[in-house]
Amino acid sequence: MTDVTKTRISGDTEFTLMPVPISDRRATWKQILVWIGFGYVVTGLFVGGVLAGFGGQPGVSYHDALWSIALGMGALFILTSLLGVASQRTGFNLALLSRYSYGARGANIVMLVMALLTLGWFSSITGMVGQIWGSFLGNVSGITVFDPAAIGRSGFPAVTLEEFLSCVVFGIIFTYTAALGIKGLELIAIPVAPAILIIALWVGGGMLAEGGGYDVFVGKANQLGGLGMGTAITAVVGSWIAGAIMGCDLFRFNRNIPAVFLCAAACFIITNPLLNIIGYMGSISVGQFNYVAWMLKQGLGLAILGVIAWTLSLWTTNDGELYCNALYTRPFLHSYGLSVTKNKLVFGAGILGTILGALGFYQLFFNTFITVLGTVAPPLAGPIIADYFIVRKKYVVANYNRQPLYRSAGIASFLAAAVLALILQYAIIIPNLPSGLLSLVVAIALYPVLYSITADSAADRELGQAPVRASR
Repeated sequence: MTDVTKTRISGDTEFTLMPVPISDRRATWKQILVWIGFGYVVTGLFVGGVLAGFGGQPGVSYHDALWSIALGMGALFILTSLLGVASQRTGFNLALLSRYSYGARGANIVMLVMALLTLGWFSSITGMVGQIWGSFLGNVSGITVFDPAAIGRSGFPAVTLEEFLSCVVFGIIFTYTAALGIKGLELIAIPVAPAILIIALWVGGGMLAEGGGYDVFVGKANQLGGLGMGTAITAVVGSWIAGAIMGCDLFRFNRNIPAVFLCAAACFIITNPLLNIIGYMGSISVGQFNYVAWMLKQGLGLAILGVIAWTLSLWTTNDGELYCNALYTRPFLHSYGLSVTKNKLVFGAGILGTILGALGFYQLFFNTFITVLGTVAPPLAGPIIADYFIVRKKYVVANYNRQPLYRSAGIASFLAAAVLALILQYAIIIPNLPSGLLSLVVAIALYPVLYSITADSAADRELGQAPVRASR
C-alpha cells in the first residue's frame, strides 16, 4: 500500500503529512481566484492609511507611496514565488519543506511561529467583521459585553452585545467552511473574488470624487512627508509577510510553475497594491482608509452592500488562516507522537480564535501583534529558500520522514537573523532601513555558510540527498 493510498484511507484529503500528488492538483483559474480572495484583507487598506499619515502621523508623498508599494509588494511577490516553486515541485506544504532545512523537530520553530501568526490573524479578522457589523447594527440592546477600560486600556471602544454576537456567528461560519479544506476555499473565492475587486474600484472612485477629484488628491498627497521610505516599505512588507510564507500551503496544489507566478501576481501585483492605493487615496480624500466605514455613511443601500462585501472578502482570507493553522499544529503534534485530525484542530483553533476576536483582540493587540511577529517572521523563509535554491540539495521525497531531528544550520541562521531584526526594530533604529527584509537576506546568506561547516551536509550525504551543481 502506497503512502498516498494510506493518506486517502486515513481521511487526510488535505495531505497535511504527505506531498500532494499530481492527480490532486487544482485548476489554475480556481487557484488564482483563491489568491485574489486570500489577499483581500483590511491590512491592505490600513497600510495605505499609514502611508497617507492617517490619524495625524507622518506620511509619504504620492510618488513615494507608489514606490514603497511597488518595492514592498515586489519583494513579497519574489519571496512568495520562490517558496511557491519549491512547494509546487515537491508537493510539500510548509511543514514538510521546513524539515529539510530545520530538521524533523527543528521545523517546529517554524510551525509554532506560523501557528501563532495564523491564530492571531483569524482572531483579528473575526474581530474586524464583528466590528463592521456592530457599527452597522448599532448598540440597540444597550448592553456592553467587554469594556477595555475595565482592565486599564482606556481609549479603546467597548465591545457591544451586537458586535460580540456578530463575531461569534461569523467565527462559527468561518470555522465550518475552513474545515472543508481547499475545496471550501474555492467554494467561497470563485464567486466572491471578482465582485469584491469591482466594488473596491467603484468605491475608491467615489471617495476620490468626494474629495475633489484626482488633481486635488495629488496636491494634498504631495504635501505629506516625515515617514521614511524604509519604514514605509517595512509597513508594506510586514502587513503580508505571514501570507507570503503561508503560500507554500496553497502552491502545493498548483499543477505547474506558471500557475505559481500567476497566483502570486493575483495577490501581490493586483489585489494588495489595489487595496494599498485605495486606503492611501481614501485617507487623503475623505479622511478614511476603510472604504466600508465610508460606505456606512452614504445611505442604507451602500451600507448594506458594504457590510456584505466586507464580510465576503474577509471570509476567504479567514478561511485561509484557519486552514493553514491546522497544517502547522498537526505536524507539530505529530512530531511528538500525538495524532489529531485536521478538522479537530480547525474547530479547536476556530473556537479559540472566535473567543479572542469577540473579546477585542483586534482592537487591543492588532498593531503590536503585526509589528512583533511581522518582524520575526521574514527570516523564517531564509533557510528554506537558501537550502532549495543556493545549496541545491536533492529533495528526495522518500526521505521526508528520515530527516535528522534538528538541523543546526537552519535553526542558527533563523535565530541570528530574527534577533538582528528585533534589535533593528526596537533598539538600534536605522532610518530608511527595512529591518524585516534585511533579516531575510541575512538568513539566506548565513545558511549556506553554516550548512557547509556543520553536520547537516554529512547527514545529507548519508541520506543520498547531497547538493548537486547541475541544474534541476
